[in-house]
Amino acid sequence: MPLAERYAELLATDGVVRGLIGPREAPRLWDRHLVNCALLADLLPPGSTVCDIGSGAGLPGLVLAIARADLRVTLVEPLLRRTTFLEEAVEALGLDHVEVVRGRADALHGRRRFAVVTSRAVAPLDRLLGWSMPLVEPSGALVAMKGSSIREEIEGARPVLEQMGCAEPEVLVLGEGVVPSTTVAVRVAWADPGRVSWPLTAPEPKSKSKRRRRP
Repeated sequence: MPLAERYAELLATDGVVRGLIGPREAPRLWDRHLVNCALLADLLPPGSTVCDIGSGAGLPGLVLAIARADLRVTLVEPLLRRTTFLEEAVEALGLDHVEVVRGRADALHGRRRFAVVTSRAVAPLDRLLGWSMPLVEPSGALVAMKGSSIREEIEGARPVLEQMGCAEPEVLVLGEGVVPSTTVAVRVAWADPGRVSWPLTAPEPKSKSKRRRRP
């Protein structure tokens, strides 16, 4: 809790000043952001390597690192002002099991692999698969925080799921009966881990939205 409280203080002060967190979000950091992200920790295997793409202010990556000291967490974020905040937060909180990488997720394709690749509100599932799955180990999974439209996103991502050799996505509702605001997550693993090989090239979804900034 002391580390979580210190991180909440950083978000409510430096995070707001630097534009990483909206001023209206500061009073509801715990229920809307920190607790929701912490619920994801139960889905991560012990001692996992975790890559949080488009990490922003560290949600959920830094929250997971605070909740689970057994994880090795890599925060991937392309914007300098955000990576500067992340590096300062990691140092202030003494999180020596966290690495900050400035860059886009696809810059790590073919170079790094992780047991779990996380994200929060980064992109629709079809594009998220293309950025995340090339980073996922054969026995690993994408575990992303999503909203109420996740089932529609899954249907829209069917061609990409098939082309990449993914298993059927699993939708999970976390925190029911425990916290006021539940967290919706989607977990996507490989259909046949034995047939996954690198470098993995992800198909680009054919939509105008693919021109948006990558994480």
